[in-house]
Amino acid sequence: MAKLRAVVVGATGLAGQQFLAALADHPQFEVTGLAASPRNAGKRYLDALKSPNGMVGWFLSQPLPEAFASMVMLDGAQVDPSAYDVVFTAVESDIARELEPRLARHLPVFSTASAFRYEADVPLLLPPVNAHHVELVKVQQRQRGWKGFVLPIPNCTTTGLAMALAPLHESFGVRAVMMTSMQAVSGAGRSPGVIALDITDNVIPYIPGEEHKVELETRKILGTLEGEAIAPLPMRMSATCTRVAVLEGHTECVSVSLERPASVEEVTRVLRDWKGHPLTRGLHSAPASWIRVHDDPFRPQPRLDRDADEGMSTAVGRIREDAVLENGIKLVLLSHNTKFGAAKGAILVAEQVLSQGLLDG
Repeated sequence: MAKLRAVVVGATGLAGQQFLAALADHPQFEVTGLAASPRNAGKRYLDALKSPNGMVGWFLSQPLPEAFASMVMLDGAQVDPSAYDVVFTAVESDIARELEPRLARHLPVFSTASAFRYEADVPLLLPPVNAHHVELVKVQQRQRGWKGFVLPIPNCTTTGLAMALAPLHESFGVRAVMMTSMQAVSGAGRSPGVIALDITDNVIPYIPGEEHKVELETRKILGTLEGEAIAPLPMRMSATCTRVAVLEGHTECVSVSLERPASVEEVTRVLRDWKGHPLTRGLHSAPASWIRVHDDPFRPQPRLDRDADEGMSTAVGRIREDAVLENGIKLVLLSHNTKFGAAKGAILVAEQVLSQGLLDG
């Protein structure tokens, strides 16, 4: 089968760069267009990355794929839908609110932005957890009169939390959750972001809007598709989100009140044995294990565990009883925020949708 032609909008940012790294040798998608802000339109991609002092702003550890360096950048607002089969966007939400509907009238749009996450006809897909929610795109297309659709991925902090909660909810039921995050600086992006003097020797105890996003999105992901809408999971939840001096990888300390009692051994077994949704099996970006459970009480750690399974698995450790909550269990998790929590997570959604024949037009 011929590869689908893809355009990456927001290609110069950190999430956009992760898209390019993940799509460089992808067996199903070929990047044939790069787009960003009007100021970069007409430039070669390599030139668009350069600052006035000559520094090349490619921030990933893997080298810039040569195929993209000489590609001429487009103005994201002027992308011609007829030239592509799919769109991957990594833009700010205010831009996404205008750009993504224009493209979705014609093409499937896979987005890292929050602009459409909370719309009633938009599923918030985390494929190993709720792949079946994809059926809601048919409602979206019918109601909006679009040939394509918008499929945003969850907030990067939500991703790891929902992954750890899903098997627990399936086996024991989840009544309430308390979570405190220690989030990597890459989650703030490059501009404006958190500058070095803010984060060095420091913890930033507030990330605007983050806690509300996590609480709202986790309930939606774990909710039930009922007809033409998703009924959120009626669990109580309290989140505290902080920024710490870690480059990549969001760490979260989570306490869970289960519907029925479960021992530490039972919880550990359920997490370790969880296979995820059947629709994700065989997908190119799917890891060998969605959840990797550590017995070492000093794990997970960002430097040691964020790149496991190429950044697509969630690491869990320190599973123990929580004596404060009814049927309480607490744990520590780690998820890669710019891979599974951003670009590669969106690519995984596209792979699932393609496997179900929803990209056939």
